[in-house]
Amino acid sequence: MSKIREIAGPLMMVDGVKGVGYDELVEIILNTGEVRQGKTLLVEDDKALVQVFEGTVGLDSKTVKLKFKGRGLELPVSEDILGRIFSGLGKPIDGAPAIIPKKQIDINGNPINPVARDYPDDFIQTGISTIDGLNTLSRGQKLPIFSGSGLPHSHLAAQVARQAKVLKKEQNFAVVFGAMGITYEEAEFFIDNFKKTGAIETSVLFINLATDPAIERIATPRMALTAAEYLAFDLNMHVLTILTDMTNYCESLREVSAARKEVPGRRGYPGYLYTDLASLYERAGRIKGRSGSITLIPILTMPDDDKTHPIPDLTGYITEGQIILDRPLERKGIYPPVDPLPSLSRLRDKAIGEGKTREDHASVANQLFAAYARGKEVRELMVIFGEAALSPLDKTYLKFADEFEGKFIRQGEYENRTIEETLKISWQLLNILPREELKRIKDEIFNKYAKAD
Repeated sequence: MSKIREIAGPLMMVDGVKGVGYDELVEIILNTGEVRQGKTLLVEDDKALVQVFEGTVGLDSKTVKLKFKGRGLELPVSEDILGRIFSGLGKPIDGAPAIIPKKQIDINGNPINPVARDYPDDFIQTGISTIDGLNTLSRGQKLPIFSGSGLPHSHLAAQVARQAKVLKKEQNFAVVFGAMGITYEEAEFFIDNFKKTGAIETSVLFINLATDPAIERIATPRMALTAAEYLAFDLNMHVLTILTDMTNYCESLREVSAARKEVPGRRGYPGYLYTDLASLYERAGRIKGRSGSITLIPILTMPDDDKTHPIPDLTGYITEGQIILDRPLERKGIYPPVDPLPSLSRLRDKAIGEGKTREDHASVANQLFAAYARGKEVRELMVIFGEAALSPLDKTYLKFADEFEGKFIRQGEYENRTIEETLKISWQLLNILPREELKRIKDEIFNKYAKAD
């Protein structure tokens, strides 16, 4: 007979267990009839450490009954999950009935085998110039957004979810959205946004609120990725998966680690934080011989805007670049406040060019990077020496930087630019500069596109 010996935070130590395995699902039945779920974190002899997803508040160790299910936490799936809203544990919260599943899938899926991976080289158009034009998203890529507290990453995430599409392919496109530790207002914003724009019809939402038990957040991204894997590799869809906010997820990991009295790593996070994040991020990608794919955009808020914090630092090692939101741009009233210079997409060059976007895309992007960097340097010099110290060419670069921020970076929250529109704006900006300054653009490209746009 299993008995609860001790309760500490979201964990329970149970005595008298038999035949129980690691990660096994547990039902905790209260004397009121309420049923909570948990999973085993550790098994030793006849003892088990159980993590309770809904929290241990109100549990009476003398009256609670435990039922070990002999399997891990699973998500019921069918094509009917599209258009639905679930809790962080996969329970419907949209008022509609539970789906009739075609299969039950363990949420602890495996990372894609590197040998089986196909190279991400198909352009995904997000409609946002700073991403499409400079830090291009490829189908199957893992491209995180690094943000800060108070920056509009939620609005950017909703815009990407609404607008993203694969240009080259005609197959179905779907969005899986996993939100962890968000406020009620943020949840209402996302749900209303998806419903009003019609994006909900091709989306699956998993919502974990800040008032929900923190322990539930550990399951939420795994639920979202399991749904994405089903849509991508069973139904052959192109799936864009957005996870926000990964910082809240990592805080939950730290909380459980402290409750387990594990030796802490950097800033109190568990030493296995890198491994845990990799087990999530590496589930995204393309598989050889399969037409479906999972493209992943994890969003995280950097504590104190610190890029060296363990969460963005480790995320940068695992993923293929990063989009960085900039507080000074946001203070200028620029949306989206994406700073192109520290942002990076390592797979950009494979997804752009003739037959994918346009033949001038790569050279235009490189020239924009160089010119904007020069313009920002001139802006800093002007602060120190004054405008009178600037040469005519310096003033031209200063004008370019201002126009670049005002016309290229700045765009409306509901403005969906095609890649042709983005490139047209790019050429209009580059025409501000003398031809001899455009060293990264060949004559044949310049002659073909400079005046045409």
